[in-house]
Amino acid sequence: MSKNNNKRLSILLNLNTYIKPYKWRVIAALASLLTTASLTLSIGYGVRILIDQGFAQQSLADLGHAIQFIIGVTICIAVGTYFRFYLVSSVGERVSADIRLAVFNHVISLHPSYFETNSSGDIMSRLTTDTTLLQNIIGSSFSMAMRSALLCFGAIIMLFATNFKLTFIVLASVPFILIPILFFGRRVRALSRKSQDTMADIGSYAGEAIEHIKTVQSFSAEQYEKQAFADEVEKAYEVGRQRVKQRAILISGVIAIVFSAIAGMLYVGGSDVIKGEMSAGDLGAFVFYAIMAASSMANISEVLGELQRAAGATERLIEILQVKSDICSPDYHESIDCSHPSDIRFNNVSFHYPSRLNHPAINQLNLVAEQGKVLALVGPSGAGKTTLFELLQRFYDPQQGQVLVGNKDIRQFAPHELRQHMALVPQQPALFSNDVFHNIRYGNPDATDEAVIDAAKKAHAHEFIEKLPDGYHSFLGERGVRLSGGQKQRIAIARAILKNPKILLLDEATSALDSESEHCVQQALEELMKDRTTLIIAHRLSTIQHADKIVVLEDGELIDEGDHESLLKSCELYQRLVHLQFKQLE
Repeated sequence: MSKNNNKRLSILLNLNTYIKPYKWRVIAALASLLTTASLTLSIGYGVRILIDQGFAQQSLADLGHAIQFIIGVTICIAVGTYFRFYLVSSVGERVSADIRLAVFNHVISLHPSYFETNSSGDIMSRLTTDTTLLQNIIGSSFSMAMRSALLCFGAIIMLFATNFKLTFIVLASVPFILIPILFFGRRVRALSRKSQDTMADIGSYAGEAIEHIKTVQSFSAEQYEKQAFADEVEKAYEVGRQRVKQRAILISGVIAIVFSAIAGMLYVGGSDVIKGEMSAGDLGAFVFYAIMAASSMANISEVLGELQRAAGATERLIEILQVKSDICSPDYHESIDCSHPSDIRFNNVSFHYPSRLNHPAINQLNLVAEQGKVLALVGPSGAGKTTLFELLQRFYDPQQGQVLVGNKDIRQFAPHELRQHMALVPQQPALFSNDVFHNIRYGNPDATDEAVIDAAKKAHAHEFIEKLPDGYHSFLGERGVRLSGGQKQRIAIARAILKNPKILLLDEATSALDSESEHCVQQALEELMKDRTTLIIAHRLSTIQHADKIVVLEDGELIDEGDHESLLKSCELYQRLVHLQFKQLE
């Protein structure tokens, strides 16, 4: 998007895609707006009758007719305003919801590397703050801008119809009004974008501190965090203060210029009434139209500031919607059925993380995991074990080589369908702020309660779940904070059991368990691993003794492979790992 576009409100035209489905509601709202604007302008006619025939002629009948006319028009305006406000506001609510949904649906499908360089706080700010701002703009400010523009245009026409000379005096002030609108409006736009960015920083910082609250308190860093957050808030305040200051200057400048022009017009018009060159009713009607034009113009200048903020919000939302995922489905992808082989091959694979392009995470790796067998991955931290899991699930694509499942490059499959046939049990289980049923059923949303309970039993989780306050309906808190590490792990294992995958990925799945729980869960995992291709990232000797093959990795390269006994004899690194990590020599 060009810099010139960033300086204009034309970016708001991008919202047309979301407004278009509700065009009939918008048309009805515009019809109501046009009607109420016309009726509002007709009040000037009532003012003229009120003065020329009611006051000047001293006629109570004419006075009554004028008042009746004004009241009738006012009631019609009220009814029209109701429909206008309701229709426009409902469209604002709907469009805001649609944009929020579109952004979330897009974000949740983006490649993981996008989140390495974009904070969750900024993304959340765009999903919530920016879409709420657009809701207010579309549902209120935009309607006010249209109403003010119509009234201003109509009032100017009526001014010409009433008195040419006085109209030129009013219009002479227009260039002086446009100058502050254009000059300060651009500043407001820039500060609006900056203000929204600083608010996103605040949300990101606060979210991170709250997420790691135990670490913050463990290091007695509360005072430091308070001061750091206060600094972030102060930055946002200062940007907001500057934005408000520019808007205040804009609004006050327009008001001063407009009403100075009206004062000059009143002097000239009053002189003409005294000289008998125009009637008092004409002057009263002219003043009414002039004030209406002036107030509409002042309103436009105020709403323009809101539209500048909306342009900033739209820009941020469009930015995120225009991000293309690095991981895409092929146009014609193959389907995976139950009979599809599940052996896994890494053929000459090399991979660098986008944030670490100078250091290969995987380097020219060749590896085979046979169908229905267990392959264990061992190696020091940073060897590339977790990276292999991420490549296999196609969170990333390798820069060189192929990852094959059943002799088919996984890039030929739709990522969603590929991952449907895999289940991951991570070292740090991901649990959601919901009940036990929801967290286990995440592996298979269509599973019955009985199937969920059966999976929990196989994962040896049923017993502790039953002891929770509400059993399977117990709320687990954010990230499962109400459970111990071992309990979280068994919930994650139950989820994998329920999914019933062809390929099982275990990232040290028993690391958080005590010896007794580990024995129980190991039995469940052995049952689960039958007839499945299983890859295990392992540190414990008990975890890999049953593996059909063990692969030793270091710095993204395959050092050696074999079974436990053979590796103890042939691989020095494996011997060292056994000694250091398993605390025993064999």
